[in-house]
Amino acid sequence: MIPGGRMNERTMRMMMKRMGMSTQAMEGVVEVIIRRARDEIVLDHPEVTEVVVQGMKTYQVVGEPRTRALGAEGTPSPAAAPPAASPAPAGPPEEDVELVMAQAQVDRTTALKALSDAHGEPAEAILKLMSRRTG
Repeated sequence: MIPGGRMNERTMRMMMKRMGMSTQAMEGVVEVIIRRARDEIVLDHPEVTEVVVQGMKTYQVVGEPRTRALGAEGTPSPAAAPPAASPAPAGPPEEDVELVMAQAQVDRTTALKALSDAHGEPAEAILKLMSRRTG
């Protein structure tokens, strides 16, 4: 509920602008498909609105959904689907490794070992490395 009761459209637009939010209807959308592992949801001629909040785009889709099996009506079959993305490489994120290297002034191998010992927590790894130097 909005305090003070109903709000006119102009006030609502001003509030949205202050929050870094904008909306825009997308014209000419013919079909939206949400593909799942075994089937897909299809919306023909939906109303699609692009919503931008502080630089992050989301889409609001309104329409009558229908479900169809993969491979139906010219859609790709599961065998023709693109291969799944390869799993992320093991180990800590590169940003964490670089942070530990820079803050603790150590080489990559030492940073990786410290992150492993700290269960992937960069702050803990940095503190342990720094305490070894002063202790």
